[in-house]
Amino acid sequence: MEIDIYEEVAKVKSEGREAALVTLIGASGSTPRGEGAKMMVLEDGSTRGTIGGGSIEREVTQAALEVMRKGKPERYKYELKKADEGLGMICGGDVEVFIEPVLQSPSLFIFGAGHIAYTLSKMAQMAGYKVTIIDDRPGFATPERYPEAEKTLTTSFGSSFKELNISKWSFIVIVTYGHQADEVVLEEALKTPARYIGMIGSKSKNQAVYDSLKSRGVTEEQISRVYAPIGTRINAHTPEEIAVSILGQMIQVRRSS
Repeated sequence: MEIDIYEEVAKVKSEGREAALVTLIGASGSTPRGEGAKMMVLEDGSTRGTIGGGSIEREVTQAALEVMRKGKPERYKYELKKADEGLGMICGGDVEVFIEPVLQSPSLFIFGAGHIAYTLSKMAQMAGYKVTIIDDRPGFATPERYPEAEKTLTTSFGSSFKELNISKWSFIVIVTYGHQADEVVLEEALKTPARYIGMIGSKSKNQAVYDSLKSRGVTEEQISRVYAPIGTRINAHTPEEIAVSILGQMIQVRRSS
């Protein structure tokens, strides 16, 4: 019995994995499957379903892995001119496929619930991020102040990481109220597989934080992951402008190939 490819996609999403969905959108000549045939390619290159097998499927699998890496859908055309050894039959004709990534929604963890966080949280939620706000001050990280956030957490910055599920799809923004708190968060953040770690502050302040962390065993390679000073260079001054620059940098990292 042929599998329900959409059930497989839902399963992948629920398990926190990524994949790419391949749909045969054009088929002419003696091709093994017709338009509408679907196949899902998983992160490890394994597949569910089929668009016909053989060398064409192997090529499409590699293309699907690239689509997953880039996070953008693509169309591919293939011309079949000779016997396909993988199929054991003559498969002359043209094939066109549409490959779309099946990705997890990115999560944004904002440490510090001040003015920058207030604007960034709203904009990031509109851009498709699942937002969590963390602050150790009572009354700052609250559902009332951040209704768009999926979660608000009032606890010490260091211990908060035990309650957070930070994955390779996660973005971390460090905008706390002081250098010491920034350092605590950054030390823990560097232990995670987060896609993006950004920290606010001047170059001199950030260097002081780095030097302190290095004295405790943090390596230069780990520190190279940090985007600091945070945000794209747009001469931002107000909290709202800084939030725009941070979100722009996050999008740039998210969409980079």
